[in-house]
Amino acid sequence: MKRAAFEVGEGETELAVPLETICFIIMKAREFDAKDPVTEPSPASNPTDDRSAAILEDHSDDPVLEELQSLISELCVDAQIDLVALMWLGRDDHSLDEWQSVRQQATDAHNEHTADYLCGTPLLADHLADGLSTLGYSCAEYEGRHL
Repeated sequence: MKRAAFEVGEGETELAVPLETICFIIMKAREFDAKDPVTEPSPASNPTDDRSAAILEDHSDDPVLEELQSLISELCVDAQIDLVALMWLGRDDHSLDEWQSVRQQATDAHNEHTADYLCGTPLLADHLADGLSTLGYSCAEYEGRHL
């Protein structure tokens, strides 16, 4: 897959995550963020009887969450680091000029719990999208394909 390259400061910085992958993660994170709290932890009826309301609730074995965590976990370490740095950039913790510093901090903080960390961050999709926007990119062309 093609990697995204961004002009940052005086040099060029290349992300280890293809833009399409980041946009897919954003889409999945939005699906997960839209879940409601569980109202019936173990319903006795089948999904057809309750109009499949359970799929809109945030259950611990949520397939959207499992897919999102699996996707992030399967990315290479550099890609995971870039996702964390993008999220930090997007939540206004840092400016564009600090990209290299942010990425270094994400490198220093990296561990085997990156997927859990990212998926447990409120507004993950918004932060990733804002981080991309700060770098001058958008998921607009990918959103239309996955609707």
